[in-house]
Amino acid sequence: MQVIDSEIYEKNPILIERPTPDTELKNWLIEYVGNRCLTGPGDVTVEMIVQTVSEEFPEFLMAVAEENFFRGYEQALADFQEAEDLEDE
Repeated sequence: MQVIDSEIYEKNPILIERPTPDTELKNWLIEYVGNRCLTGPGDVTVEMIVQTVSEEFPEFLMAVAEENFFRGYEQALADFQEAEDLEDE
């Protein structure tokens, strides 16, 4: 059995990925974050992008977070209802 320590468990592995600049917007954002963080574009991680966007455009991330929360909550309610229906059968 694989053992996962708490530091790895608590950190989303996507955050340490280095995005590929395969679209014009991604290329611009990677360059922007690289210049802002004083690192090269090849060293920019998803976490650095999230941090930069949260500082400079918080309303965007808030909208994404709210949508994600409500969709998750809605899914949980649907799953609960389905489980109750199965239990009644």
